[in-house]
Amino acid sequence: MVTRNENNGDLVLRFDGSRPLSAAAVEEIAALCDRAEDQREPGPVTIHVTGTPPDGWAKGLAVGLVSKWERAVRRFERLGRLTAVAASGECAGMALDLLLAADIRIAEPGTTLRLAWAGGGTWPGMSLYRLTKQAGAAGIRRAVLLGTPIGTDRALALDLIDEVSDDPAATLSSLDGVLDGAEAAIRRQLIFEAGSTAFEEALGSHLAAADRALRREAKS
Repeated sequence: MVTRNENNGDLVLRFDGSRPLSAAAVEEIAALCDRAEDQREPGPVTIHVTGTPPDGWAKGLAVGLVSKWERAVRRFERLGRLTAVAASGECAGMALDLLLAADIRIAEPGTTLRLAWAGGGTWPGMSLYRLTKQAGAAGIRRAVLLGTPIGTDRALALDLIDEVSDDPAATLSSLDGVLDGAEAAIRRQLIFEAGSTAFEEALGSHLAAADRALRREAKS
């Protein structure tokens, strides 16, 4: 269920990652993204995640539904507002997907991250891609090949999470007003492009963003 903090426009979803992947899960994320895009307010879009899918969760699963889920997570990853995920307990499957797609990631003490198991190995979805892009192949090799859980200390060292907190809500409240949502989205895109774009090709995008910032500063 998506809830809203009326004081600052935050959108908050509590997501149960212990369920098998379903159309309902896709709709939950789509509804959150719809609300975020409709409201265009400055507060972060926050998802609280926990849970790992049960044994046999992938039996009968169609790749078409997997594609819809991955596109929903990608939509969350590219929202025009700052995004945050607070994780607790064991997080795998959809919970891990959402955590790795967020701008800000907070974990409660004792949280563990791992890839779900299916078809005789770890699930080869886009969490594997994000883990590799974000932490490097050497850092996540055992997690991918053996299913080894990643504890909070290791996740911090690999920059997969930003902070461990007993009170994620208090930590997330400090994000209010940090950066306008549209501006956060622009800077996120510049980060995405920096790893694969030559300086000369990136210069135009950065100058356009700088010009936008200067015009906003002049109006303030």
